[in-house]
Amino acid sequence: MSENTLPVVVVGAGPIGLAAAAHLLDRGLEPLVLEAGAQAGAHVRQWHNVRLFSRWGEVVDPVAEKLLAPTGWQAPDPDSYPTGREWAENYLQPLADVLGDAVRYRSLVVGVARRGRDLVVDAGRDSEPLTVHVETPDGEQRITARAVIDASGTWQSPNPLGGDGLAAVGERAAAERIAYQVPDLTDPAVRARYAGKRVAVAGSGHSALTALVAFAELAVAEPGTHVTWLLRRGQIGNTFGGGDTDQLPARGALGKRAAAAAEVGHISTVTGFRTTAVEQTAGGLVLVSADGHRLDPVAEVVVLTGFRPDLSWLSEVRLDLDPALQSPRALAPLIDPNVHSCGTVYPHGARELAQPEPGVFLVGMKSYGRAPTFLALTGYEQVRSVVAAIAGDHEAAERVELVLPETGVCGGAGMFDDPQAGSDTEAAGSDGGCCGAPTGPVEVGLAAR
Repeated sequence: MSENTLPVVVVGAGPIGLAAAAHLLDRGLEPLVLEAGAQAGAHVRQWHNVRLFSRWGEVVDPVAEKLLAPTGWQAPDPDSYPTGREWAENYLQPLADVLGDAVRYRSLVVGVARRGRDLVVDAGRDSEPLTVHVETPDGEQRITARAVIDASGTWQSPNPLGGDGLAAVGERAAAERIAYQVPDLTDPAVRARYAGKRVAVAGSGHSALTALVAFAELAVAEPGTHVTWLLRRGQIGNTFGGGDTDQLPARGALGKRAAAAAEVGHISTVTGFRTTAVEQTAGGLVLVSADGHRLDPVAEVVVLTGFRPDLSWLSEVRLDLDPALQSPRALAPLIDPNVHSCGTVYPHGARELAQPEPGVFLVGMKSYGRAPTFLALTGYEQVRSVVAAIAGDHEAAERVELVLPETGVCGGAGMFDDPQAGSDTEAAGSDGGCCGAPTGPVEVGLAAR
């Protein structure tokens, strides 16, 4: 079989993966989307209650919309803001349905390799096709592919509570009382878990801000609810974002709401706290910092410290990744929060995302590694360029067809579409710069207890 007749495998039926499939069809190429979940947008559905920062008009890929048009699909109000559930149900699932058999659910990709070659072998890497190893309910499968576009995201790999990037001592043992996503407090069972209790929230990105707003509202309705907010950075600084200067108004508004929530009296803020241990006591969980500072016991801990890519199943293909961000090396200088404290991320495509392994591309959140800055618009531009490159249209692959909004904020607040994707990345100012140098743990607003 000629390699050009083989499908292009897309890993993940999220917004970027499905957009990649639409662009492949538009180019006359055969897509095959492999999704581990049972529905399109499986990860998006897990933060169904969170509203995006971008409007509907900014989270629908133009080529995907063209594919949907003949079905009678009606685009939602372009100026309204969808929740995760609405994005999944009203756009991602209809798009996957149009793609039909090109999307396979419950198909977990566990490996990608060059056919007949392990990582060490040089010969044939530019001539043999790729093989994708998949686990399905019907057993293991091997799929031969012309190219692989990894749009699997990072949602399944949240960062731990431990301040050194590894789980804190006792963190795994206390797993039943630790959550790694923004709780849906509209769910009665989830609400009961936190109502009237002391809760620690760790993180400084938009996930954490979203949680602070939700918990502040819960505290008003359920007396006794109190949050200890933990920041690794030495000062609150620009944690609440750019406010009215943010070109994504909903994101700026979230920061203002979170700032207001932190001042009401139900939230105590502890800065410069890097967790090293979680101790289970009769009074609850006691968090201990690297310098021995111990917090009062809490009943629950919510860890919202960002995400990281799962690279384990790419171990047999040759990757060139930045050693710090774990993003494609050529992309890293554009998104590194240790370097870029303000402004926007420039549009980029196949040139920055290509790997030494021919035909392998990391796109979407996966391409950003541990960096905390991503918009759906960025991902749509990525796959437009990548698919053009796979199709051999190098002029289109090099062309930039996107203008991104400015962040209106320094540091690690990021440019995510959804608050759920926030990060506690230590941005440029965290060790100096605009956020201030870290100090020992400092508690703010103790009188509010």
